[in-house]
Amino acid sequence: MAVLLDVKNINVYYGAIHAVKDISFHVEEGEIVTLIGANGAGKTTTLQTVSGLLHTRTGSIEFMGKAIQGVPASKLVAHGLAQVPEGRRVFQQMTVEENLEMGAFTQPNSTIAPNLERVYEQFPRLKERRRQVAGTLSGGEQQMLAMGRALMSNPKLLMLDEPSMGLAPILVEQIFDIIQRLHKAGTTILLVEQNAQMALSVADRGYVLETGRITLTGPGRQLLADEAVKKAYLGG
Repeated sequence: MAVLLDVKNINVYYGAIHAVKDISFHVEEGEIVTLIGANGAGKTTTLQTVSGLLHTRTGSIEFMGKAIQGVPASKLVAHGLAQVPEGRRVFQQMTVEENLEMGAFTQPNSTIAPNLERVYEQFPRLKERRRQVAGTLSGGEQQMLAMGRALMSNPKLLMLDEPSMGLAPILVEQIFDIIQRLHKAGTTILLVEQNAQMALSVADRGYVLETGRITLTGPGRQLLADEAVKKAYLGG
């Protein structure tokens, strides 16, 4: 399969703090790839660097064969890169449908109605709630809305940052069921997640980050069985 995202030797700093240290990874078209690790490992920083919100001092980031480091985040959305941020960040005072329409700001008007229908097929709960103000939704429903909003931009790569954060276990299972459905429907996914068990169980491949470095990589199921991963992240 073609390499959709290719990240090579990036180094990211917050002032004097070296947060991401010479990281390299790739995502092939049609995959789910996950980055797992503890709080402060550099997962979100890596995702924000790919999406243009932060900048790398070194290395390269290629998306669909083109260098994108330094390209503003707003322009990357139009190129097919969409991120669902940590904490969901829906527009609280807007309705569900208004939130979804905001996700289509890079798309022709003619695509909005059919894209809405596709999102509602994936998220029937959102269709039920489409006239409801987003700030009154539950945490799980807001996560669905944030994912649906990103899908409205017709992304080639959907990047999810901690989609299970703050959700009850039954809602976490629902969100990961949705991730698998999106994948089966053809969406390529880069997943950042602290819930290593869930992330590795759905991922084709995974990368383990520790203090800004990649320390392990392999197929998701293989990492699930790795004794070091079990001990550090799975309570084994």
